[in-house]
Amino acid sequence: MNIKIKKFDDLTVSELYKILNLRNEVFVVEQNCAYLDTDGKDQLAHHILMWHDEVLVAYARIFAPGIKYPTSSIGRVVVHFAYRDLKLGHSLMEHAVKAVENLYKTGNITISAQAHLQGFYNKHGFKTISDEYLEDDIPHVEMMRTKEL
Repeated sequence: MNIKIKKFDDLTVSELYKILNLRNEVFVVEQNCAYLDTDGKDQLAHHILMWHDEVLVAYARIFAPGIKYPTSSIGRVVVHFAYRDLKLGHSLMEHAVKAVENLYKTGNITISAQAHLQGFYNKHGFKTISDEYLEDDIPHVEMMRTKEL
């Protein structure tokens, strides 16, 4: 696997297309959720791309503190359906957390997680800090990871 971390303006047109395609395949089609994925925040994020040859197999975006939450944040965490048996989500989250720590010099991270994935995020140090709420008709919870650097 090849992992790249890029600012929005450093993404190629092909990379951006593959990012949007993967997010739409999973979040819109697979989860049967009609929502506007292009939320105007991609331009403010660093993008974590995990490649297997020319296939984008996993992706997440990270934000500096003060953009989405008072803390830094990780979002749009997604693994290509054909690669899920490889447990790439854990590797992706490890890289995302390290990128936040290295780029933003903080270990405090907030996420909006699909409620059924709380156990997955718990394994990466996230604790649930809210009641369940609906985001695009999918149950979510806010979770936070705190770590002094």
